[in-house]
Amino acid sequence: MKSKLHTWKNPLLLLIGIGVANVGSWIYFIALNLIVLDMTGSPLAVSGLYIIKPFAALVTNVWSGSLIDRFNKRNLMIGLDFTRALLIFWLPFVDSLWAIYVFVFFINMAGAMFEPTSRTYIIQLIQPEDRKRFNSLRSLIDSGGFLIGPAIAGLLFLIGTPSLAIFINAAALFLSGWITFFLPNLESNRAAPTAKFSFNLLKKDWAIVIDFSRKSAYIMLVYFLFSCLVVLMTAVDSLEAAFSKEILLLSDTEYGFLVSVAGAGVVVGALVNVMTVKKMTTSLLIGLGSVFVSIGYLIYAFSNGFLLAAIGFFVLSFFLAFANTGFQTLSHHHIL
Repeated sequence: MKSKLHTWKNPLLLLIGIGVANVGSWIYFIALNLIVLDMTGSPLAVSGLYIIKPFAALVTNVWSGSLIDRFNKRNLMIGLDFTRALLIFWLPFVDSLWAIYVFVFFINMAGAMFEPTSRTYIIQLIQPEDRKRFNSLRSLIDSGGFLIGPAIAGLLFLIGTPSLAIFINAAALFLSGWITFFLPNLESNRAAPTAKFSFNLLKKDWAIVIDFSRKSAYIMLVYFLFSCLVVLMTAVDSLEAAFSKEILLLSDTEYGFLVSVAGAGVVVGALVNVMTVKKMTTSLLIGLGSVFVSIGYLIYAFSNGFLLAAIGFFVLSFFLAFANTGFQTLSHHHIL
């Protein structure tokens, strides 16, 4: 028992850091929407925040992999957490919409770099046989953040302002970076990068990526198809409120309860996933999860009232944890 606890000490510490940052990000996301809406009174200005995140990721991911490969992952994670904390701390003092957009762009650039950096560190830290369990626990923590983050944001709005919620998120990211300090430095003996970061270096790295994609066509096909599923889910989610209100004719109360059903499905699915993950193969997690997520959307699409829509929401949310765990494990084993 002691040996098992010792083995999982660092993974649990990493999960705590991820959980703190995840809860903070939900608080920040809701608070920033309210700040921009109060500042401009324009839903269009708020929608600009949603456009910035994928744009920042697109701009960053082209070159960030080359940088991440050549730097100490733990130290880079700490630096990115502290950078985001500092930028977010200054957001409430900015009184120009375009300046907020610039801040949010750089915050999302740092976030886009943090994700692959943390994935690579996870591979270095977690043994292959423990990765499915780790990913299932991470899915549970992400689900908890999905519920706890907005709830904390609501409480903060009752006792303070959206700006207070922004400061709380900055503190959460600072705490996440501080927790990461206590994780092992797995690249302490690594020499400093000698190659200068340049366009030629970027071309060489992209050539390696293309060569890997050709040699691992099946893995890349699964990766591509799952990415398409995520894109389609995001597109459908953007229509969710309009469909519920205008087609199903749900009241605001019913729609709010429908979202709560989805949240319950996410948490229950993540808990079941944690308990059963060792008995399921990675391919079964991805396949079963993706198929039943699609079935959930179909039930929702063909529903004619609240009950059927709620069943569809619960099914898709429940199996999303399985699909995400399988996909994360696949990428840890074969891609990163």
